[in-house]
Amino acid sequence: MSELHDMMARWAQPGTVAWIGVRPARAVDIQVLDTAKISETGIEGDRGRAGKRAVTLVQAEHLPAIASYLGRDQIDPTLLRRNIMVQGLNLAGLKGREVQLGTVVLRFTTICAPCSLMERLLGHGGYAAMRGHGGWCAEVVKTGTIALGDDVRPID
Repeated sequence: MSELHDMMARWAQPGTVAWIGVRPARAVDIQVLDTAKISETGIEGDRGRAGKRAVTLVQAEHLPAIASYLGRDQIDPTLLRRNIMVQGLNLAGLKGREVQLGTVVLRFTTICAPCSLMERLLGHGGYAAMRGHGGWCAEVVKTGTIALGDDVRPID
């Protein structure tokens, strides 16, 4: 392995599950959860589907950037319409890797680009503010449960 490959595989500390939410249908309010069961189709109660976009994740560290771009002090994670908010671990460094959250294993597949709904939910400029900060999509490798405070660890 090359030195660059070794550096890309490293991570400083585990992250933490900071927030969990489900979207029962398109454009309806998010339901915030403390724990969740995850099957092949994603989080139980979510409108997700099996495959590379079964679960969506966003980094807590990106919310202040989005808020700043919109001239706000903060952003409520429910507005972003993602399933899981993680803090303390750079999700961008995990593309293609398997990651354990609670008893669940996910594989990060692709960026979760913003949709036009962001303009309505966040206001003028919301779509642009989310670009590059929308998080990641993941497929379910191993079903199980997650809870607030669970570690988020890449599987080596």
